[in-house]
Amino acid sequence: MEPWVIATSLIFLYLLATVVIGAVANRRLTVNMEDFLLYGRQAGVIVLYLTVVATFHSAFAFLGSGGFFYTHGIGFWAAGTWTILVGVITYTLGTRIWALGKRFGYITPADMLADFYESDAVRVLTAAVSVVFTILYIQVQSQGLGYILSVASGGRVSFEVGTLILLIVAAAYLIAGGLRAVYWTDVIQGVWMYVAVWVGSLVLVYKLFGGPVELWQRLATERPDLLTLPGPEGLFTPGVWFGMTIALSFGIVFQPHMMIRFYTAASARTLKLLGATTPIYLMTLYIPAAMVGLGGALVLPDLEIADRVFPELLFQYAPAWLTGLILAGATAAAMSTLDSILHSNMTVLTRDIYQRFVAPERSQAHYVLFGRGVVIVLLAVGYVLSVSTFDFLVTLITLSGAGALQLMPAILGVCYPGRRVTTRNGVIAGIIAGLLVLYVTRVVIFQPLGIHEAVWSLAVNFIVTIIVSRFSAPPSDETRRRIHGEIERFVYGD
Repeated sequence: MEPWVIATSLIFLYLLATVVIGAVANRRLTVNMEDFLLYGRQAGVIVLYLTVVATFHSAFAFLGSGGFFYTHGIGFWAAGTWTILVGVITYTLGTRIWALGKRFGYITPADMLADFYESDAVRVLTAAVSVVFTILYIQVQSQGLGYILSVASGGRVSFEVGTLILLIVAAAYLIAGGLRAVYWTDVIQGVWMYVAVWVGSLVLVYKLFGGPVELWQRLATERPDLLTLPGPEGLFTPGVWFGMTIALSFGIVFQPHMMIRFYTAASARTLKLLGATTPIYLMTLYIPAAMVGLGGALVLPDLEIADRVFPELLFQYAPAWLTGLILAGATAAAMSTLDSILHSNMTVLTRDIYQRFVAPERSQAHYVLFGRGVVIVLLAVGYVLSVSTFDFLVTLITLSGAGALQLMPAILGVCYPGRRVTTRNGVIAGIIAGLLVLYVTRVVIFQPLGIHEAVWSLAVNFIVTIIVSRFSAPPSDETRRRIHGEIERFVYGD
């Protein structure tokens, strides 16, 4: 049997398994928005841990990080800073978000912000930022899936067809089983992805170089530029490193598919355990990614698309059955994030726009049905973006994180009571100013003074939010007592 047949068959067997899981989840589903959208707020440590790490690491980690190491060298190990920060944010801020969600029944990030700032304008703006910038994430995962199936089939399945097939599968089990199906598939995908990255990288490194030490020796001799900072193309300056750190930690956590996971935890203790342990998984995944990317730079120096380095190496140098298993792991990496983003955007559009402004007094079943329709629309949008736009996967992720980062002043104003209160007008003005600066420093004047656009946009956002808040009306005393009081009770006890 030809290698491409084995590899492609294993990937399709994996896809079939996810559809079966979605069907089983559908049998457990109740026609209830909290069950369909939030797993009934009963996610335990193991399930939540594996869905969070699988969602955080996606095609970005499996393909994009290898591509970044391939092009820019060891500077991408700056990833260690943002993976640690994700744990810290989850342990401290995530538990506060959970407490408010539990107490007041929040389902989306906009629920929390609109309640505190007493503003539908804040709700709409938050929902818009959440959806627009996570659509970039849909593009990243879709492109990764298209790459995987195209390489595994030896080009017999085109990038466009591969992308469409895998998008349809992810949408199918989400529509069938809601967040329960996402979580159950993420448990498998989280384990499979981690094992696949490590096994695949070690097999390649020992076959091609004799081991990690020999790889580093050859790099020092043949490509020492990959072992320096700011790297061969001068990318990893301090300003860029700091910007990527905040965009890929706070920026990713503030995206709806991550914040919604805080609401689903069974308890605050679950989130604290999650925050204490997730950096171990998140950081150690970049060790094999570095071996793949740096090794690929030696073996395949003329790759047209750097993000394809891992599947290209596997297909050329690994046994067909192992290539199939590992590429199925890569498929798991992308789909575990794709399904979560589709789910979160469905939740935001259903809850914050449709239920709030279009059809406020309908049944739970009606909203669940509408949400399923939203998934189909998002699938179409993601597909069009994927086949018409190409860029580094990590670059797209960073831009997505920088957009969601603009919610940071508003979220901190809710979760950390203080003498100076953030106001509705301050939040709105800050987000708009931050988005404008993000556009200018990304498109018009690229990274002025060598400082990442995430830094510029967030700094302006904070400044505008603070200034406007000083000269505008704060939330009512009753709202502040209710919400900030709940935070203080949670942190300090009664």
